[in-house]
Amino acid sequence: MNPDALTPVLRVLRLCLHLLVLAMLGLVVLRAGQSEVPSVGAVVTSASVMAAGYAAGSLVPQVRRSSRAAALWLAAVAVCWLVLLAFSADAVWLAFPLFFLHLHLLPLRPGLLAVGATTVAAVAGFGWHQHALTAPMVVGPALGAAVAVATVLGYQALYRESDARRRLIVELTETRAELAAAERATGMSTERERLAREIHDTLAQGLSSIQLLLRAAERALPDRPDVAAGHVVRAREAAVDNLAEARRFVRDETPPGLDAGALPAALERLAAATTDAGVPTAVIASAAPDELPTSHEVALLRVAQSALANVVQHAAATRVRVTLDVVGHEVRLAVADDGVGLGAQHVRPGADGGFGLTTMRARAEALHGTLTVESAPGRGTVVTVRLPLAGEGVAP
Repeated sequence: MNPDALTPVLRVLRLCLHLLVLAMLGLVVLRAGQSEVPSVGAVVTSASVMAAGYAAGSLVPQVRRSSRAAALWLAAVAVCWLVLLAFSADAVWLAFPLFFLHLHLLPLRPGLLAVGATTVAAVAGFGWHQHALTAPMVVGPALGAAVAVATVLGYQALYRESDARRRLIVELTETRAELAAAERATGMSTERERLAREIHDTLAQGLSSIQLLLRAAERALPDRPDVAAGHVVRAREAAVDNLAEARRFVRDETPPGLDAGALPAALERLAAATTDAGVPTAVIASAAPDELPTSHEVALLRVAQSALANVVQHAAATRVRVTLDVVGHEVRLAVADDGVGLGAQHVRPGADGGFGLTTMRARAEALHGTLTVESAPGRGTVVTVRLPLAGEGVAP
């Protein structure tokens, strides 16, 4: 145990130990004066030397910081004590505070050896003064040494346990801070993924539609100004819708496509926009549930948006069919086209590197649903998403 890392209780105990040593030295001198023995002068001198040496060592910081310095100081104090013991039997009581000094300042094994040597010296010195050696003379110092050892070892065990608990608390605090940082990082990553999906399914798709319409208008000019004007009007309407999506995106509200009615109506408007983009699209909503959770409606609408955008941009299709119905305990949305189809490498989960099929699958899996893609080159593509209905034991 580091003497410089003392608890307030141990500092008080150390002060009490110093006072005990000085008080016992004073008691030895007082009893020597009362008994009027011829060696009273020697007792006073040796007690004064021991008190001075003890006080000097207690004030030197090196004694508390270095085991070598502490051993030298304790050896000097022990010599002074032995000299005092030679002149007065009452000095035997100083062995008890010396036990604590040895155990406190020295490592455990040297401290125990020093306690044993002090015990033997106390018994021998007291027996020499009494000219006899009895059981009480041995039991007294031995019992005092045992009490001192048990007290110090018990306190050191408590100190180690307290220190281990303190380190554990520090580690727990650090771990909690690391977990909080990891949770923040995970939350930020999840939010970035959510924002990426939203941007891809709303703003990016809207901008792609505007781009396609403006290109169509550019090709129609100058020979067919009426057709070009129609494309420009639809591009402007798409821009208005995109602006509404952006505002909804900032406020995190329900998509504008679902504000004016249920999901089938929103799909009808989406199909009309796809038709305006040059790919005739039909919506078949049979036995659709009257009420779906908002999370389901948003996911199905976003999947339809993304699938139709892929059809317009990549499928070279002549017609598209969007089907919404209920099969068993799940709602199903299918987007089928007669375009060029996809190769097997594009149909596998996670095959595409962008936010197309991967994003659609993520939306379905977030609601405990599934997304499948059936396609072959030259035979069109069918994208199907299935979501469990609320109340069927699956979280919506």
